[in-house]
Amino acid sequence: MSDAQARGDRAERRTLWIVLALNLAISAAFFVVGLAGDSSALIANGLDNLSDAAVYSLSLVALSHGQQWKTRAASVSGVMLLVFAVGILADVGRRYVYGSEPIGADMMIMSAIAAVVNYACLKLLQRLEEPDVNLRAATTFSFNDFISNGGILIAGALVVWLQTNWPDLVVGFATAAIAIKGGIEILKDARRETKANREQRS
Repeated sequence: MSDAQARGDRAERRTLWIVLALNLAISAAFFVVGLAGDSSALIANGLDNLSDAAVYSLSLVALSHGQQWKTRAASVSGVMLLVFAVGILADVGRRYVYGSEPIGADMMIMSAIAAVVNYACLKLLQRLEEPDVNLRAATTFSFNDFISNGGILIAGALVVWLQTNWPDLVVGFATAAIAIKGGIEILKDARRETKANREQRS
């Protein structure tokens, strides 16, 4: 391995450790505030960040393995996003049927804090040079999270203004939709990478 490659691997590893720690912290905060505030959108984002943390852990392991392992790890990441989306849709459906009383102020405060954290993660990942399929998946996660945070901020304001739970449910549903889109994109990217690796070997 060249010195440049070694430096690149160290930078990737350091970045992944930082975004892993940030995602674990913000996920715990989402769960606590979401459960206390009866918010589907906050719990959805908590699950999203927790799945991100699992993906960053996979990415860290993948750095020590070959390209094929990295592609497999990215595929697992995509599948995890799709599974997460199904779970969020189930929670939104439950709250729609049985009702909920989300606290709009909690939603706005938590989403603003999370937006800062996710933006920091996104910028850290975008600074990496020549990211592989696994790191591209990680960047997709952080971008999706940042967009979701903006939706929660708007939904929280609407909950306060309209005194109804539907904005919270809409954002929960939208978060699941974004996760489905991201999961499909990651799987497509991993498939392209697998095909390119196969063609190089043949």
